[in-house]
Amino acid sequence: MNRALSRSVVAIAALGAAAFAQAADIKIGVAAALTGGAGQYGNAIRNGFQLAAEEINGAGGVNGDKIALVIEDEQGKKEEAINVFKKLIFQDRVLMVFGPTLSNSAQAADPIAQAAKTVAFGTSNTADGITSIGNFVFRNSVTEADVLPATIKMAAQKAGVKNVAVLYGNDDVFTKSGYDNFKKALEDLKIPVTTTETFAKGDVDFKAQLTKIKASNPDAIVLSALVAEGGPIMVQARQLGIEVPIIGGNGMNSPRVFELAKDKSDKLWVGSPWSSNNDTPANTKFIAAYKAKYNAAPDQFAAQAYDALYIVTSAMKGVKFTGKLEADRLALRDALPTAKHTGATGAFQFAQVKDKAGKPAGYDAVQTPIVMVTRGNAYVIEK
Repeated sequence: MNRALSRSVVAIAALGAAAFAQAADIKIGVAAALTGGAGQYGNAIRNGFQLAAEEINGAGGVNGDKIALVIEDEQGKKEEAINVFKKLIFQDRVLMVFGPTLSNSAQAADPIAQAAKTVAFGTSNTADGITSIGNFVFRNSVTEADVLPATIKMAAQKAGVKNVAVLYGNDDVFTKSGYDNFKKALEDLKIPVTTTETFAKGDVDFKAQLTKIKASNPDAIVLSALVAEGGPIMVQARQLGIEVPIIGGNGMNSPRVFELAKDKSDKLWVGSPWSSNNDTPANTKFIAAYKAKYNAAPDQFAAQAYDALYIVTSAMKGVKFTGKLEADRLALRDALPTAKHTGATGAFQFAQVKDKAGKPAGYDAVQTPIVMVTRGNAYVIEK
């Protein structure tokens, strides 16, 4: 190859690289717990985002521009979530941030995005009060306040539950919020509580609490826990001869429960907008694509992340981006509230909430929960 031709090849390659770089110009931040105790959620979330980005970019992106995900590990820790939000917003200068994974972390990190006038979009935060932080805070994860009453009501009808024992993690925003919502739902449904026991994140021995629960002779156990503790709780309950149904929150809706509890995983009731057995065309397509890409079954957290990027994409397609980051961040925020999408988790839209002072704040999900019970290492929809 002569020098002139060589220079031409290099120039063409450089032009191609420049064109590619120009196409991948919508930077979206993802703060997910890829390591640590919440890693089982965070990795599924990352997978959901990557799958959606791949599909969206393959279909032409956003008005011809490509989505480039900037993914950071916030380890499921409040301090790391704060650091990651600062990096993504001020250093990487992303258009918006998805995450973080846990409600604890969202309570700590979302105010940073609000102050920076940058959208923070939660896909797995279900504790009360998160979107009341401000009008740049969104989520498509349905709150425990909306899901738990439906779950308890269905379990009571189908399993003949007339009273319950309550067990919850008292050192975590998510599990404490879950307890508060369980308590209100039980009061509203006039279901008596035989005893209330607590545990802390990282505990591995729950026999003392479960022994007290067994002595109170409940018809079911209401459990607000992340799956890392919830799986062992199910195992130890069955080992102690407690065979009653267990009614769980959002944190227990994960295939990981079958790995942790194995043959002790039956009779777990959970509610969620998403189910692997929901055979709508959008969900069937998502599940098949996820299995093909990752050689594993998706969970609720992957599905919500997947849908979240499509929700944001539908809003972005109506925005005229100027290249001025602050203006573009505001334009996206203004476009998001009216975004609608029918995806793996069903039909979706936002509803604005109010802060503690009664002023308009952020945006919650409007979706109908599906109630499921575990049988034979699978979540089965109850109707």
